[in-house]
Amino acid sequence: MAEAPLSNEEILRYSRHLLMPEVGVAGQRRLKGASVLIVGAGGLGAPLSLYLAAAGVGRLGLVDFDKIDATNLHRQVLFTQGDVGRSKLQVASERLRGVNPHVDFRLHETRLTSANALEIARDYDIVADGTDNFATRYLVNDTCVLLGKPNVYGSIFRFDGQASVFDASRGPCYRCLYPEPPPPGLVPSCAEGGVLGILPGIIGLIQATEAVKLILGQGDPLIGRLLLFDALGMTFRELRLEKNPRCPVCGEQPAIRELIDYEAFCGGGAIEEPREESALSASELKRLLECGQPIRLVDIREPHEFEICRIEGASLVPQARLAQTLEDWDPELPVVVYCHHGVRSRAALRTLKSAGFWRAQHLAGGIDAWSRLIDPSVPRY
Repeated sequence: MAEAPLSNEEILRYSRHLLMPEVGVAGQRRLKGASVLIVGAGGLGAPLSLYLAAAGVGRLGLVDFDKIDATNLHRQVLFTQGDVGRSKLQVASERLRGVNPHVDFRLHETRLTSANALEIARDYDIVADGTDNFATRYLVNDTCVLLGKPNVYGSIFRFDGQASVFDASRGPCYRCLYPEPPPPGLVPSCAEGGVLGILPGIIGLIQATEAVKLILGQGDPLIGRLLLFDALGMTFRELRLEKNPRCPVCGEQPAIRELIDYEAFCGGGAIEEPREESALSASELKRLLECGQPIRLVDIREPHEFEICRIEGASLVPQARLAQTLEDWDPELPVVVYCHHGVRSRAALRTLKSAGFWRAQHLAGGIDAWSRLIDPSVPRY
């Protein structure tokens, strides 16, 4: 990583860094000469970008294509109520330039894909993964391995967080830890399962710390170590990770030498999807309910979600209990299941079909689509 000269204004700004022998003038110049690509400007990307900008990392790239939603605000601390509906990257660049005008911000307002990941990441020293889905995590990992760059990893769910540094030149990569993604629908996203708003701040700051340590060449980075954080117990645990010599991307005989189709790898076709006619739109369900045809409308969310909102006439059967309940159901009665966004209900539909409920359908988009398109009195969450 290159070093860059400091102006008098920057010397004053970073004076508390310069007083530390582990940083000093040389270290601060390394920070200024370094570049970090942050993938995702959400819960993890917000603290990552804020603290790396404040620390004086010279060039920060941000990749995101999303707009700000009200549900982001409890954890994505770059944004305020007045920003809802605006581009995340445009708002982030405004906030971050206010934090440190000496940083060069590069905005990549696009979805990271196999077609653009190598080109985008090539010009950065470090990649920090702030994503929330398995397909992009594997994409980021493989991109970093192919380019020989460290991947500063973090993930969050409910009260639990993980952090590590995957650097295939010095230790394992993400595929060494997770050779295969979980089956689709098995692990809910934060949108489905929720997350404590404070948690991404904690994990994002750990990621920022690891990135700064890598730039400075100081301390013991999380290479070969997985840090596990439990917010409820306020405990940290550490797992030692070993490099897998048979890893398909960083092993001794790698089979992956170019980026692949990560959506397909993480479930697009791995499990047979229900037929298209098994998915009901919100308007189709509305017509079905209005015509008075007998159906069994089943909410497969958790009880605490059912308390937030529900579709009138639905009965609650959490997904984990669905299979044990079916023996009491009439297979001739049409069944419609729904969840929050349609992910869990699609998996539940497979359970129903395999049990002989061939007329079963699920609500595409879940109760969120019902609220947006049919009944705005149903709260969104």
